[in-house]
Amino acid sequence: MTITTLLENTANNPQFKTEHGLSLVIERGDTKILFDTGASDYFAMNADVLGLDLSTIDAAVLSHGHYDHGGGLSTFFARNDKAPLYIRKEAFGPFYSQREDGQYHYIGLDKNLMNLNRLIFTSAYTPIAEGLSVFSKVEQANLVPTGNLSLFKKEGESYQVDSFTHEQYLVVEEGTKSLLVSGCSHRGIVNILAAFHERWGYYPTHVIGGFHLYNHRTGKPEEPEVLKQIADILLQTKAKFYTCHCTGEENYQALKILMNDKIEYLRGSDILQF
Repeated sequence: MTITTLLENTANNPQFKTEHGLSLVIERGDTKILFDTGASDYFAMNADVLGLDLSTIDAAVLSHGHYDHGGGLSTFFARNDKAPLYIRKEAFGPFYSQREDGQYHYIGLDKNLMNLNRLIFTSAYTPIAEGLSVFSKVEQANLVPTGNLSLFKKEGESYQVDSFTHEQYLVVEEGTKSLLVSGCSHRGIVNILAAFHERWGYYPTHVIGGFHLYNHRTGKPEEPEVLKQIADILLQTKAKFYTCHCTGEENYQALKILMNDKIEYLRGSDILQF
Protein backbone atom coordinates (compact mmCIF):
# COMPACT_ATOMS: atom_id res chain seq x y z
CA MET A 1 0.00 0.00 0.00
CA THR A 2 1.39 3.38 -1.05
CA ILE A 3 0.06 6.80 -0.09
CA THR A 4 1.19 9.89 -2.00
CA THR A 5 0.45 13.35 -0.61
CA LEU A 6 -0.51 15.40 -3.65
CA LEU A 7 -1.42 18.48 -1.66
CA GLU A 8 -1.23 19.81 1.88
CA ASN A 9 -0.77 23.21 3.53
CA THR A 10 3.00 22.63 3.35
CA ALA A 11 5.38 20.67 1.12
CA ASN A 12 8.78 19.05 1.28
CA ASN A 13 9.28 19.41 -2.47
CA PRO A 14 10.08 23.03 -3.54
CA GLN A 15 8.36 22.35 -6.90
CA PHE A 16 5.07 21.60 -5.15
CA LYS A 17 2.20 24.06 -4.92
CA THR A 18 0.69 24.50 -1.45
CA GLU A 19 -2.64 25.80 -0.18
CA HIS A 20 -5.04 25.24 2.70
CA GLY A 21 -6.32 21.86 1.60
CA LEU A 22 -5.64 18.15 1.30
CA SER A 23 -5.34 15.59 -1.47
CA LEU A 24 -3.99 12.04 -1.34
CA VAL A 25 -3.60 9.12 -3.71
CA ILE A 26 -3.82 5.66 -2.15
CA GLU A 27 -2.52 2.74 -4.21
CA ARG A 28 -3.31 -0.82 -3.23
CA GLY A 29 -2.32 -3.42 -5.76
CA ASP A 30 -3.63 -2.26 -9.14
CA THR A 31 -6.22 0.09 -7.61
CA LYS A 32 -5.70 3.83 -7.24
CA ILE A 33 -7.99 5.95 -5.08
CA LEU A 34 -7.97 9.76 -5.04
CA PHE A 35 -8.98 11.10 -1.63
CA ASP A 36 -9.98 14.78 -1.82
CA THR A 37 -8.69 17.34 -4.32
CA GLY A 38 -7.68 20.39 -2.31
CA ALA A 39 -9.14 23.82 -3.06
CA SER A 40 -7.99 24.30 -6.67
CA ASP A 41 -6.08 22.65 -9.52
CA TYR A 42 -2.86 22.66 -7.47
CA PHE A 43 -3.22 18.96 -6.68
CA ALA A 44 -3.18 18.21 -10.42
CA MET A 45 -0.14 20.41 -10.99
CA ASN A 46 1.65 18.53 -8.21
CA ALA A 47 0.63 15.23 -9.78
CA ASP A 48 2.36 16.42 -12.96
CA VAL A 49 5.53 17.11 -10.96
CA LEU A 50 5.51 13.50 -9.77
CA GLY A 51 4.58 12.09 -13.18
CA LEU A 52 1.33 10.73 -11.73
CA ASP A 53 -1.33 10.41 -14.43
CA LEU A 54 -4.71 11.31 -12.93
CA SER A 55 -6.51 9.51 -15.77
CA THR A 56 -5.37 6.24 -14.20
CA ILE A 57 -7.29 6.88 -10.95
CA ASP A 58 -9.96 4.18 -10.49
CA ALA A 59 -12.20 5.96 -7.98
CA ALA A 60 -12.35 9.20 -6.02
CA VAL A 61 -13.61 9.82 -2.48
CA LEU A 62 -14.64 13.19 -1.06
CA SER A 63 -14.29 13.43 2.71
CA HIS A 64 -16.83 16.25 3.18
CA GLY A 65 -18.45 19.18 1.45
CA HIS A 66 -15.92 21.99 2.02
CA TYR A 67 -14.08 23.79 -0.77
CA ASP A 68 -10.60 23.02 0.60
CA HIS A 69 -11.27 19.32 -0.05
CA GLY A 70 -13.50 19.46 -3.12
CA GLY A 71 -12.45 22.64 -4.92
CA GLY A 72 -10.40 20.67 -7.44
CA LEU A 73 -13.15 18.23 -8.44
CA SER A 74 -13.84 19.91 -11.79
CA THR A 75 -10.16 19.64 -12.67
CA PHE A 76 -10.18 15.97 -11.73
CA PHE A 77 -13.23 15.21 -13.88
CA ALA A 78 -11.58 17.02 -16.79
CA ARG A 79 -8.51 14.83 -16.46
CA ASN A 80 -10.27 11.55 -15.71
CA ASP A 81 -13.31 10.42 -17.70
CA LYS A 82 -14.11 7.16 -15.92
CA ALA A 83 -13.60 7.24 -12.14
CA PRO A 84 -16.74 7.50 -9.99
CA LEU A 85 -16.83 9.89 -7.05
CA TYR A 86 -18.02 8.46 -3.74
CA ILE A 87 -19.66 11.33 -1.89
CA ARG A 88 -22.31 11.94 0.75
CA LYS A 89 -25.41 13.51 -0.79
CA GLU A 90 -25.41 15.95 2.11
CA ALA A 91 -22.02 17.26 0.93
CA PHE A 92 -23.84 19.63 -1.44
CA GLY A 93 -25.47 21.47 1.45
CA PRO A 94 -24.89 25.23 1.55
CA PHE A 95 -22.00 25.46 4.02
CA TYR A 96 -20.63 28.67 5.51
CA SER A 97 -17.89 29.84 7.83
CA GLN A 98 -18.41 32.78 10.18
CA ARG A 99 -15.19 34.74 10.13
CA GLU A 100 -13.77 37.50 12.32
CA ASP A 101 -15.77 40.11 10.44
CA GLY A 102 -18.94 38.40 11.69
CA GLN A 103 -20.08 37.66 8.14
CA TYR A 104 -20.93 34.21 6.77
CA HIS A 105 -18.66 33.16 3.91
CA TYR A 106 -19.61 30.34 1.54
CA ILE A 107 -17.21 27.38 1.83
CA GLY A 108 -19.20 24.70 0.02
CA LEU A 109 -18.87 22.87 -3.29
CA ASP A 110 -19.74 23.87 -6.84
CA LYS A 111 -23.45 22.96 -7.06
CA ASN A 112 -23.08 22.21 -10.81
CA LEU A 113 -21.27 19.01 -9.87
CA MET A 114 -24.56 17.57 -8.62
CA ASN A 115 -25.64 17.02 -12.22
CA LEU A 116 -22.77 14.67 -13.08
CA ASN A 117 -23.64 11.03 -13.66
CA ARG A 118 -20.40 9.84 -12.04
CA LEU A 119 -21.48 10.45 -8.45
CA ILE A 120 -22.15 7.54 -6.13
CA PHE A 121 -24.00 8.75 -3.05
CA THR A 122 -22.82 6.82 -0.01
CA SER A 123 -24.64 5.54 3.05
CA ALA A 124 -23.50 4.82 6.62
CA TYR A 125 -21.33 2.06 5.15
CA THR A 126 -20.54 1.69 1.45
CA PRO A 127 -18.14 -0.89 0.00
CA ILE A 128 -16.05 0.18 -2.99
CA ALA A 129 -14.18 -3.08 -3.58
CA GLU A 130 -12.86 -5.95 -1.48
CA GLY A 131 -11.03 -4.34 1.45
CA LEU A 132 -12.03 -0.82 0.34
CA SER A 133 -14.96 1.05 1.86
CA VAL A 134 -16.25 4.32 3.26
CA PHE A 135 -18.29 4.88 6.38
CA SER A 136 -19.95 7.90 7.95
CA LYS A 137 -21.98 6.86 10.97
CA VAL A 138 -20.21 8.49 13.94
CA GLU A 139 -22.53 8.89 16.88
CA GLN A 140 -20.25 9.58 19.86
CA ALA A 141 -19.60 13.22 20.75
CA ASN A 142 -16.45 13.04 22.88
CA LEU A 143 -13.88 15.82 22.38
CA VAL A 144 -15.57 17.18 19.25
CA PRO A 145 -13.49 20.07 17.84
CA THR A 146 -14.71 23.41 19.20
CA GLY A 147 -13.69 24.95 15.87
CA ASN A 148 -16.90 23.46 14.47
CA LEU A 149 -18.80 26.23 16.26
CA SER A 150 -17.85 28.69 13.50
CA LEU A 151 -18.97 26.34 10.71
CA PHE A 152 -22.59 26.44 9.56
CA LYS A 153 -25.14 25.00 7.19
CA LYS A 154 -27.73 27.41 5.87
CA GLU A 155 -31.29 26.26 6.52
CA GLY A 156 -33.73 28.56 4.76
CA GLU A 157 -32.73 32.03 5.92
CA SER A 158 -31.00 30.89 9.14
CA TYR A 159 -27.58 29.44 9.84
CA GLN A 160 -27.32 26.25 11.92
CA VAL A 161 -24.08 24.90 13.39
CA ASP A 162 -22.99 22.10 11.06
CA SER A 163 -23.56 18.57 12.39
CA PHE A 164 -21.20 17.12 9.73
CA THR A 165 -23.44 14.30 8.57
CA HIS A 166 -21.75 14.97 5.22
CA GLU A 167 -18.37 13.77 6.51
CA GLN A 168 -17.12 10.27 5.63
CA TYR A 169 -13.96 8.21 6.06
CA LEU A 170 -12.03 5.82 3.84
CA VAL A 171 -10.87 2.40 5.01
CA VAL A 172 -8.19 0.48 3.10
CA GLU A 173 -7.25 -3.05 4.13
CA GLU A 174 -4.33 -5.08 2.82
CA GLY A 175 -3.02 -8.17 4.58
CA THR A 176 -2.42 -7.31 8.22
CA LYS A 177 -2.57 -3.55 7.54
CA SER A 178 -5.66 -1.41 7.85
CA LEU A 179 -5.63 2.29 7.02
CA LEU A 180 -8.21 4.84 8.15
CA VAL A 181 -8.21 8.12 6.19
CA SER A 182 -10.06 11.21 7.42
CA GLY A 183 -10.08 14.64 5.80
CA CYS A 184 -10.66 16.97 8.76
CA SER A 185 -12.18 14.75 11.50
CA HIS A 186 -14.89 17.30 12.25
CA ARG A 187 -16.79 14.63 14.16
CA GLY A 188 -13.72 14.22 16.39
CA ILE A 189 -10.87 11.81 15.69
CA VAL A 190 -11.52 9.87 18.92
CA ASN A 191 -15.17 9.35 17.91
CA ILE A 192 -14.23 8.30 14.39
CA LEU A 193 -11.85 5.70 15.82
CA ALA A 194 -14.59 4.49 18.17
CA ALA A 195 -16.96 4.09 15.21
CA PHE A 196 -14.29 2.19 13.29
CA HIS A 197 -13.77 -0.15 16.24
CA GLU A 198 -17.51 -0.68 16.63
CA ARG A 199 -17.85 -1.79 13.00
CA TRP A 200 -14.63 -3.74 12.47
CA GLY A 201 -13.96 -5.00 16.01
CA TYR A 202 -10.39 -3.70 16.08
CA TYR A 203 -8.50 -0.46 15.55
CA PRO A 204 -6.69 0.49 12.32
CA THR A 205 -2.93 -0.03 12.18
CA HIS A 206 -2.47 3.38 10.50
CA VAL A 207 -4.44 6.64 10.48
CA ILE A 208 -4.04 9.63 8.16
CA GLY A 209 -5.90 12.91 8.47
CA GLY A 210 -6.36 16.38 9.81
CA PHE A 211 -7.74 16.67 13.35
CA HIS A 212 -9.23 20.19 13.11
CA LEU A 213 -7.68 21.28 16.40
CA TYR A 214 -8.42 24.88 17.24
CA ASN A 215 -9.70 26.59 20.36
CA HIS A 216 -12.86 28.40 19.31
CA ARG A 217 -12.98 30.40 22.56
CA THR A 218 -9.46 31.83 22.37
CA GLY A 219 -8.78 31.62 18.63
CA LYS A 220 -5.49 29.92 19.46
CA PRO A 221 -4.16 26.34 19.51
CA GLU A 222 -6.09 23.79 21.53
CA GLU A 223 -5.84 23.73 25.34
CA PRO A 224 -3.01 21.44 26.64
CA GLU A 225 -5.41 19.37 28.75
CA VAL A 226 -7.59 18.67 25.70
CA LEU A 227 -4.58 17.61 23.66
CA LYS A 228 -3.50 15.33 26.52
CA GLN A 229 -6.91 13.64 26.55
CA ILE A 230 -6.82 13.15 22.78
CA ALA A 231 -3.25 11.83 22.84
CA ASP A 232 -4.04 9.34 25.60
CA ILE A 233 -6.97 7.91 23.63
CA LEU A 234 -5.01 7.75 20.37
CA LEU A 235 -2.15 5.92 22.07
CA GLN A 236 -4.54 3.32 23.42
CA THR A 237 -5.41 2.26 19.86
CA LYS A 238 -1.75 1.29 19.14
CA ALA A 239 -2.13 2.83 15.66
CA LYS A 240 0.49 4.95 13.89
CA PHE A 241 -0.86 8.42 13.09
CA TYR A 242 0.07 10.74 10.23
CA THR A 243 -1.61 14.09 10.73
CA CYS A 244 -1.74 17.17 8.52
CA HIS A 245 -3.77 20.11 7.19
CA CYS A 246 -6.17 21.38 9.90
CA THR A 247 -4.37 19.91 12.91
CA GLY A 248 -2.11 22.94 13.05
CA GLU A 249 1.66 22.99 13.49
CA GLU A 250 1.57 24.03 17.15
CA ASN A 251 -0.97 21.37 18.02
CA TYR A 252 1.08 18.78 16.16
CA GLN A 253 4.23 19.71 18.09
CA ALA A 254 2.32 19.30 21.36
CA LEU A 255 0.97 15.92 20.26
CA LYS A 256 4.44 14.86 19.12
CA ILE A 257 5.77 15.37 22.66
CA LEU A 258 2.91 13.33 24.06
CA MET A 259 2.90 10.57 21.43
CA ASN A 260 6.54 10.40 20.38
CA ASP A 261 7.04 8.02 17.42
CA LYS A 262 3.32 7.20 17.19
CA ILE A 263 2.62 10.43 15.30
CA GLU A 264 4.25 12.20 12.34
CA TYR A 265 3.36 15.20 10.18
CA LEU A 266 2.42 14.51 6.56
CA ARG A 267 3.44 17.18 4.06
CA GLY A 268 2.93 17.65 0.34
CA SER A 269 5.11 15.29 -1.78
CA ASP A 270 5.53 12.84 1.15
CA ILE A 271 5.10 9.20 0.15
CA LEU A 272 4.25 6.49 2.68
CA GLN A 273 4.49 2.73 2.18
CA PHE A 274 2.94 0.22 4.53
